[in-house]
Amino acid sequence: MTLFPDQLSPNQDEFYDALMDAHNGLSEKDSHALNARIILLMANVIGDFEKIKDILNTAQTHPND
Repeated sequence: MTLFPDQLSPNQDEFYDALMDAHNGLSEKDSHALNARIILLMANVIGDFEKIKDILNTAQTHPND
């Protein structure tokens, strides 16, 4: 598992709030669709397929807290 450096500080809480606001009022289906669009847009911004695969692997193997 790759541990990525924190590049979001000190805005983690603001990001979480914005993400939750984006989902506010959506059905479960629409929320899942929004998550898919967000992931695809972020993957496009990252643009490095090896890094994206590493992120997917890290997310898949990271224990639930």
